[in-house]
Amino acid sequence: MIGAVRRSIWEPERSEQKTHRGCGNEAAAEDHMEESGQTRAARILPDFSDYEEAKALGILDEMLEGKKSIVILGHVNPDGDCIGSCLGLYNYLKENYEGLEVSVYLEKMGVKFSYLSGYNDVHTEYDGTKTFDLCITSDASDVPRLGAFAPYRETAKDTFCIDHHITNQGMCRVNVIESWASSASEVLFRLLDREKISKAVAECLYTGIAHDTGVFKYSNTSRKTMDIAGFLMEKGIDFPKIIDESFFAKTYGQAKLHGRALLDSVRILDDRCIYTVVTTDELKEYGCTVKATDGIVDQLRVIEGAEVVFLLYETGNSDEYKVSLRTNSEVDVSRIAQSFGGGGHVKAAGCTMTGKPEEIAEKISGKIKEQWDENAAFHG
Repeated sequence: MIGAVRRSIWEPERSEQKTHRGCGNEAAAEDHMEESGQTRAARILPDFSDYEEAKALGILDEMLEGKKSIVILGHVNPDGDCIGSCLGLYNYLKENYEGLEVSVYLEKMGVKFSYLSGYNDVHTEYDGTKTFDLCITSDASDVPRLGAFAPYRETAKDTFCIDHHITNQGMCRVNVIESWASSASEVLFRLLDREKISKAVAECLYTGIAHDTGVFKYSNTSRKTMDIAGFLMEKGIDFPKIIDESFFAKTYGQAKLHGRALLDSVRILDDRCIYTVVTTDELKEYGCTVKATDGIVDQLRVIEGAEVVFLLYETGNSDEYKVSLRTNSEVDVSRIAQSFGGGGHVKAAGCTMTGKPEEIAEKISGKIKEQWDENAAFHG
């Protein structure tokens, strides 16, 4: 497993997999490796501008060396970044590595992503007879997030993780985890040979970046993100259509569901926080699947005065809800999600919780207040 340190790659001994997170520079990272007994195999990924050095690293080529069969996995309920990064890698490998057997396994994807090359090649059912030389995970922060396809990681001869979640502790032999990056698609871009990125690959990566940055308006959007997006646009992709059809477009039923969720939203904690609940009955009423809940929490986030917002939606299991959290303040929602077995980013995270909606909201409120108290004490 490789520890997840900002902009670095760690490759400890197979026999003793350890993870380290939180060092902001190479020297500190190496100091920690020595203290923890990890091998000194950290290599810092260069900035986007230093392309030749990035290309020379050849990380992807090293992982593919001697491999004949590759499986690519993403997280459960795949979003635009998960789908975009997985299919981007799939197309890149198919186009540039002759004779390589490449498969993608994901849960059922939204039809709005059907314009992506390779969409119809994705397997949606686990096949217990299949094993692979290399399992590559993308945009998944831990093993449970791989869902029904997790056994492919266990049975693969080698494993490689590409991710950007700050809560990822490293779940493969080799991990490239850049928590500062906007998306897994951005991390993946930096591992590819730019000269070999086709229009099809560019469409996938642009889709992933656009979705995880909220069309380049979230705080995870950086200069590097925009540089990469500009490069992908120059491949001739129809970027306005990608954004309109995959991000903004809604069915009539989905629009009504979103309106219902906003009407039923509740302000708590002196109106500083807002949450809403979507039930399975409501999904059926408006002819929607769980995919239709995408975007609701972000609509809550832009309400004036909202510091922390969250969406609860029923999973179909008794009193079980998926929780999606967003913050406009100093509150770190990844800490809240982690405390309930989930994960994510400082500004956007999620988890699964059981109980009545009011009980779940009370638990989350308690965690928010804890951080408010900590911040108040710090600023003293």
